[in-house]
Amino acid sequence: MQDKPQDRSNEMPHEHFLDITGEVCPMTFVRTKLLIERMASGETALIHLNAGEPLENVPRSIREHGHVIVNIGALDPANPTGRHFLFLRKS
Repeated sequence: MQDKPQDRSNEMPHEHFLDITGEVCPMTFVRTKLLIERMASGETALIHLNAGEPLENVPRSIREHGHVIVNIGALDPANPTGRHFLFLRKS
């Protein structure tokens, strides 16, 4: 029996955290944008979001606003349609 994959998203240092798994579009990016506005240039944030629309739209919108996606992936690699993490760096 294999062990369940562990959430390792918190291992990357970050100054901010946002969980938008309970939100639906467009509120997923609205909440993300509000976080980015409070961040200083160069700071990083860890965001938890759901697969589907949020995973498609939030990273695209972050890039369109000129910020950097450092890393993105499934919190549980065995469930790619579940929750994901996204690290961003404010430009």
